[in-house]
Amino acid sequence: MREELTGGSAMRLATLKGASVSDPSQATRPHDEYVIRKLRLSPDHRAAVDAVERYLVHRGAFTDAGHLERLLNDLVDLFEQSAWNNVPIREIVGEDPVEFAEQLLANYADGQSIAEQRNRLTATIDEIIAGVVVRSRHDLRNPDALP
Repeated sequence: MREELTGGSAMRLATLKGASVSDPSQATRPHDEYVIRKLRLSPDHRAAVDAVERYLVHRGAFTDAGHLERLLNDLVDLFEQSAWNNVPIREIVGEDPVEFAEQLLANYADGQSIAEQRNRLTATIDEIIAGVVVRSRHDLRNPDALP
């Protein structure tokens, strides 16, 4: 069951511009609602979400804030549902929390800067195979070497 916000949690909520302690729908920004939902988790579940979030933010290199926002909301959804059903944290993240975070991150690869590079690599190789002339930066440094 969800614990009520008290003490420091309520004070942190009060600092969220426009956010109401009693009604997360009054949050002025989507991130405010996410923070409120996270603060309503049990201390253990909240700490686990914080740990996974920290890893994802540092590892993810998101280029689109919307993708990161969706990932974090899905993460807090998972922990809310698990807490509601009394699912232990170990069952949520498995034996390897890094593997859990990496799998979660893989589901949102389109929002990562590496996704652009993956797509670029695939497109370039496809062009080479299709016979489209692709010149590397090296070729452009020595124009006399070009055919």
